[in-house]
Amino acid sequence: MTDDILRRQLAPTGTLRAGINLSNFLLVTGRSPDGAPQGVAPDMAAAVAARLEVPVAYVTFDSPGQLADAAADDVWDIGLIGAEPQRAERIAFTTAYAEIEATFLVPDGSPITAIEQVDRPGIRIAVTGRAAYGLWLERNIARAELVRTDSLDSAYETFVAQRLDVLAGLRSRLLKDRDLLPGSRILDGHFATVQQAIGTHRRNAEAAAFLQTLVEELKAGGQVAALIERHGVGAGLSVAPPAGG
Repeated sequence: MTDDILRRQLAPTGTLRAGINLSNFLLVTGRSPDGAPQGVAPDMAAAVAARLEVPVAYVTFDSPGQLADAAADDVWDIGLIGAEPQRAERIAFTTAYAEIEATFLVPDGSPITAIEQVDRPGIRIAVTGRAAYGLWLERNIARAELVRTDSLDSAYETFVAQRLDVLAGLRSRLLKDRDLLPGSRILDGHFATVQQAIGTHRRNAEAAAFLQTLVEELKAGGQVAALIERHGVGAGLSVAPPAGG
């Protein structure tokens, strides 16, 4: 494939438009003086643009669900969100460049001591509905009830206000929620790992192959690990294993 084909598929406007989910605080850790998002995800997008030798422009969204929905609107060329089967119906994803553990928090006095005890009749789980781990729970929870909310903050608020049994979330966020709620506990282990990947439109077959190769190169070469260290998010984000590993 030629560079011209890749640029035509990934930067048809002459600029790589990168969809960025602002709600993931591990991947977007701040803003530059001009308001552009900063963090691992924007830097990964910049690495793609550098390889294509085009400028990058960030198209920001308040949630991963909004970013995924916009796949049909031709407002971004690549999108950096968790790869999930539901989203993959419209988006061609690379393998993951990073992983984030998702687990559960329970309130003070809860009889629940293990992840295996959560999916039971009568258990109510607060969850950010269209987050990648929320989509995982929709596919896998059979007996407990999911109480869906629109954001990380509202999931915590609903968990507390309605005295729910469990709060689902990313471990790094749940550590903060635990500090706000005396006596609460984070269960050991994880029910899923959110696979952070780069996606493009399914019509871009050559571009999808290029992105897949680039992601594996950036992992193997240590660049992803360096970004995680630079942005200080190693407590919650880890480099994904090599493809097929």
